[in-house]
Amino acid sequence: MGRIVRLHRLGGPEELRLETAEPDGLRAGEVLIRVQAIGLNNSEAQLRRGDYPMLKASLPTRIGRECTGIVEAAGEGVAMPRPGARVSTIPAFDVQRHGVYGEWCIVPAVATVPVPAGLPVIEAAAIWQQYLTAFGPLVEHGRVAAGETVLVTAGASSVGLGAIQMARLLGARVIATTRSPGKRETLLRAGAEQVVVTGEEDLAGRIGEITAGRGFDLALDPVAGPNLAALAEAAATEARIFLYGQLSADPAPFPLIPVLRKGLTLRGYTLWEITLNAARRERAIRFILEHVEAGRLRPVIDRVFRLDEIVEAHRYLESGRQAGKIVVRTDGWSE
Repeated sequence: MGRIVRLHRLGGPEELRLETAEPDGLRAGEVLIRVQAIGLNNSEAQLRRGDYPMLKASLPTRIGRECTGIVEAAGEGVAMPRPGARVSTIPAFDVQRHGVYGEWCIVPAVATVPVPAGLPVIEAAAIWQQYLTAFGPLVEHGRVAAGETVLVTAGASSVGLGAIQMARLLGARVIATTRSPGKRETLLRAGAEQVVVTGEEDLAGRIGEITAGRGFDLALDPVAGPNLAALAEAAATEARIFLYGQLSADPAPFPLIPVLRKGLTLRGYTLWEITLNAARRERAIRFILEHVEAGRLRPVIDRVFRLDEIVEAHRYLESGRQAGKIVVRTDGWSE
């Protein structure tokens, strides 16, 4: 028995309800986790509102895909992880049954990863969504090479900061964008060489200045909308633009002329391409764990809430004030 968060109708943060519930019986291939900390993601706010383009929730539903905790029980056929193991979850499951917001969750065993020794609980809950999202465009598909210029839009998000770290790890030069001038220093400290404050600066013009007219080689963009035209104008010849979200509510007209003129690749992307493909998932896990354990990838934590503050945590998530990951801890939290 323990508290879980359930969504009974779509709407604002106040629709997140804390309820006491008993875990269902474990099915084959599943594990029961006593949750210690939960990483929040913008896609969960979109799901709660009903405007997440990748999934329409069947209500009532649980919510959340990223947590860390202790395995309490394992279902039939599960060799690893064993009860007592400390694990994090990777986003490779449906939230209807397997949502992780709460004091317990049931997830597929294949969606768990051991927590590196010595990594704090709060950071362990903040790794996988951001680094798996960045891994696809930068490593698996984009194959960023040393010396290339990478543009990271919405750079102060957890994915943005993770992408900056990963691109620098690969030897790339990083330009980041933000709507808030107050986040410039955060992005520079994270490893961005230059920061463009959209709304105050012309994106295409500023990138042209920074790159001496050449443009960027690869961009990660979760915004889309009218800004897509500026990205195409700012791109180098044969640049790759990965679109992994739709934060803008406005249409995104296709920039045909610069795409043709420069031979650009515009590619839609979701982390499911990595997490639901066994070979790619294993490559990503090995890469991320290696660099997390070595300290070369380290999640930036903006703020930590308690589970009974889940509504306030979602309000803060939607405020746009954060720079990095928002984490919610349960009463079972400990180092």
